[in-house]
Amino acid sequence: MIKQEAKIRIEKIKNQLREIDYAYYVLDKPIISDAAWDTLKDELIKLENEWPEFITPDSPTQRIGGKALGKFEKIKHKIPKYSLEDVFSFEEVLEFDARVKRFLELSENQDIEYTCELKIDGLNMSFVYEKGIFSKAITRGDGIVGEDVTHTVRTIKTVPLKLNQEIDVEVGGEVYLPIKSFEKINLELEKIGQEKFANPRNAAAGTVRQLDPAVAASRDLQSFFYLLTLANANFKTQHELLQNLQQLGFRVEKHFVKINKIAEVKDFFEKIKKIREKLNFEIDGIVIKVNNLAWQEKLGRTAKHARWACAYKFAAEQATTVVEDIQVQVGRTGVLTPVAHLRPVSVAGSTVSRATLHNADEIMRTDIRIGDTVIIQKAGDVIPDIVKVLTKLRVGKEKKFSMPKTCPICNSEVVQPEGEVAYYCTNKNCFAQTKEKLYHFVSRGAFDIPGLGPKIIDLLLDENLIEDVADIFSLEVGDLENLPRLGEKSAQNIISAIESKKKISLAKFIYALGIRHVGEETAILLTQKVAPNENFIKNSQSLDVVELSAIDGVGPIVAESVVSWFKDNKNIKLIEKLFVNGVEIIVNNKPSIKNNKFVGKSFVLTGSLATLEREDAKEKIRSLGGEVSETVSKKTDYVVVGENPGSKLSKAQSLDIKVLNEKDFLELFV
Repeated sequence: MIKQEAKIRIEKIKNQLREIDYAYYVLDKPIISDAAWDTLKDELIKLENEWPEFITPDSPTQRIGGKALGKFEKIKHKIPKYSLEDVFSFEEVLEFDARVKRFLELSENQDIEYTCELKIDGLNMSFVYEKGIFSKAITRGDGIVGEDVTHTVRTIKTVPLKLNQEIDVEVGGEVYLPIKSFEKINLELEKIGQEKFANPRNAAAGTVRQLDPAVAASRDLQSFFYLLTLANANFKTQHELLQNLQQLGFRVEKHFVKINKIAEVKDFFEKIKKIREKLNFEIDGIVIKVNNLAWQEKLGRTAKHARWACAYKFAAEQATTVVEDIQVQVGRTGVLTPVAHLRPVSVAGSTVSRATLHNADEIMRTDIRIGDTVIIQKAGDVIPDIVKVLTKLRVGKEKKFSMPKTCPICNSEVVQPEGEVAYYCTNKNCFAQTKEKLYHFVSRGAFDIPGLGPKIIDLLLDENLIEDVADIFSLEVGDLENLPRLGEKSAQNIISAIESKKKISLAKFIYALGIRHVGEETAILLTQKVAPNENFIKNSQSLDVVELSAIDGVGPIVAESVVSWFKDNKNIKLIEKLFVNGVEIIVNNKPSIKNNKFVGKSFVLTGSLATLEREDAKEKIRSLGGEVSETVSKKTDYVVVGENPGSKLSKAQSLDIKVLNEKDFLELFV
């Protein structure tokens, strides 16, 4: 190939690669395979190695340049970057709309067009192009001066190196890290013993400020664009601006919409809340912008905020508060659980005043003290956790906590069995345990009796209508209809619900009994050795520790607990009373299996799932022949991780077991 032919071929390949990238990243319509793209790039590399005089800054081979020096150059923004005012309720959105109308001297009844865009939780940056060629990337900094991070941003495949027009332009955008990439990076950091990133935004910030662009190139940074400053622009609205960005070759987040009046914002916000967990990038709300660009110019800015836009944010999932006290709750098996009583604070859309501290070892590990300022985290309806203690805010008056020597409810002795982190009340008749057992008995995984929640259970106990779980099935409408907050209709609904739940599967019945160490999955395993109905009592009393321990997934500790429970005559009398009151165990309780897709596969669930109840997720797995386990072992095939996962995640990573987030898990069912 002669020199002129090489030059032409190089330009042809570069143009073709740009067209492919535009279709893939901007239009989201791939036109060739990744393998074919790699082949073209390989050819371009070979040609440029042979003819280096034809290498240009806009070539795809030049995404990785030289390393940065020890510090980043400071660059002043041509146009100052202002913050957006945050609002957290639709009432505040309406106030924003009213201010816009007042400033524009419009009537209260006049509707204004707005655009709504997703608020990407990433790094706000400016991107400079000279004659259509990527020139600089500048961090937001303080809004006036930012840092030159061109060397790392150049590696981002969604940042075009050459535009579809030869123009001088500055655009605004967001650099972010996809959730899957963030999880992969943290796994790699953990394997080599380095500190993990707290969230995708921090990971993106750390990556952008790497001195070595090769590190940035390996981390899959992405970008979206939403702002354009172009002299003599022929577009008049924000909506047209976003469309023009796409025509130039920039990637724009696809969920942007134009709305005709502020009332429509509410529907868009609710729609985005529903799809939020399905996105592969983090967002923290939506951005509302006056659509008319001339009006944007007229509205201008305050010292801090743009008057023509606001960020309508999701309720915060983290907040700081103060631990005012630490008290102990007693569970159904006698376990004492320390609970932090907090100064009330709004987080994730609700007011939080308590957070679980799990156990004494966890308190010691985190060194949480009464009086500490802490960061709490809440996702959806999950009980909040304390994720960090702000020790630098201590004033010396904070008090350390220690577990009580006696039960706070019945004053019985508290013990900590050897080899366990939990403390237990030794009184089997402790009133707190009785209440918790009743709550457990009617819960979804057990008898699942709707309308019979903790408040009604407490009411029945206070009125001496029940003493144990079997008494529930002897209740009548007349017992309930005159109780406070209840009437004839409510009473009838509760009794009807109780009657409808008298028939129950063997596994759910075993789980409902509240045997220590027996969760839903263990209860299913025990059905291999326990007979239903008239044989249940006789069969369960003859259970043997060795025999039960031989069941895969049970083990000696669980087996000992089960055998001990059925040896207790008081428990046997309770079961007899349940049967007398009409409870009947259904023999055929295996879930229907749609196909054998998961046969031989074992799943463990940890953390809270956003779109599925835990029980629904388990039923999905079982419907395809899979098994659900409560513990992670070498025999586990998948660990499904939701929000706030426990130690099971670390165990899975140490055993190199495949970890699935919620999206990955749901894709298995497609």
